Amino acid sequence: MLKRVFIILITISGFVFAQEKECKFFPVKPMEPIHYGQLLFDRIEYDLEGKGQLDYEFTGWYGGDYRRVWVELEGEHNFSEKEGDIEKFDVLYGKLVSPFWDIRGGIGYTKSYNGSQSDRYMAVLGLKGLAPYFFEVDTNIRLTSKGEVYGDFEAEYDLLFTQRLILQPRIDTTFSFSKIEELGIGTGINNVKISFRLRYEFRREFAPYIGVSYVKLFGQTKDLALSNGGKEKYTDLFIGLRMWF
Repeated sequence: MLKRVFIILITISGFVFAQEKECKFFPVKPMEPIHYGQLLFDRIEYDLEGKGQLDYEFTGWYGGDYRRVWVELEGEHNFSEKEGDIEKFDVLYGKLVSPFWDIRGGIGYTKSYNGSQSDRYMAVLGLKGLAPYFFEVDTNIRLTSKGEVYGDFEAEYDLLFTQRLILQPRIDTTFSFSKIEELGIGTGINNVKISFRLRYEFRREFAPYIGVSYVKLFGQTKDLALSNGGKEKYTDLFIGLRMWF
């Protein structure tokens, strides 16, 4: 009995092997890369203390899962004083170096239009990604066209009270290896800004919010601000809108 079963198995195996040799497979083309993008207005906020100041932050990117082109714009404008700052306008190329981190490099521009009309072009190198415990981090080193070196760091976290009501703590700081008096930047740690934004997402793409921020200046940056009639520390209350496409 076992001999018959063995013969049957050998016969079936030979038949299957013969069929596979005669089978002709169609060539399989590799999947074309998929490119997509996003436009995010992360912050459009107006102060509630009568200063007439508008702060804004915009991020746009286009590409795939591994390589992307980024455009970032951040700044502030005071309507009553008719002055403000383009804190950064960056065009960057990013490459995924780990599942949650992109290394990015490119060119940047900053401008302060408060009467002095000072500006800088620069080379930018940085990291952007998701740190442990879901902290979103963005940090950059900047080398200006005049040989000055400074950097920035920001981290934020989304704390969900419900699926629509979200509190976002955020910390920003800048640091410099050079004194750039025209831009109000001193050597060392320039400032620390801690802010909280409570938003309600009517849709994921549309979320108004209310927030508060506290800013403290340090070192030479504080001295430059005080000499120009500024403050060492201040608190702002604001309303804003976050939306993306």
